[in-house]
Amino acid sequence: MAEQATTVANEIAARLEAAWNAADGAAFGAPFVENADFVDVRGDYHSGRPEIIAGHIGVLNSIYKNSTITYTVINARPLTDDVIIAQVRAAMTVPAGPLAGDIGATLSMVLTRWQETWWIAAFHNTQVAAPMTGKPE
Repeated sequence: MAEQATTVANEIAARLEAAWNAADGAAFGAPFVENADFVDVRGDYHSGRPEIIAGHIGVLNSIYKNSTITYTVINARPLTDDVIIAQVRAAMTVPAGPLAGDIGATLSMVLTRWQETWWIAAFHNTQVAAPMTGKPE
């Protein structure tokens, strides 16, 4: 089951990555259950697929315009036969604007199987802090 958990998480992460890199907010939101919970990288909470889609359409056309992202599954394990928890690293490059540069994050996804299809029930995104420079005093 652990190998299946990793395979499922990789497939979902690949769908999210392809959607982000195509700047397609609707496709990004497609794998979420209708009443999904989503915590974005700033800590804001969003409820439901329509809100997740609208938010991603917005950011992909503004602060993350023309950005690219790579998702790498670092851990996935089954909680039950129909629930998987996965941790994923995100590496994003934003070419211009107020968030220009490279941004890293770690996210957790709760995946659930319904009618033989795996969906994202919950998604929590945490930005990785920039490495500290200098020595503490």
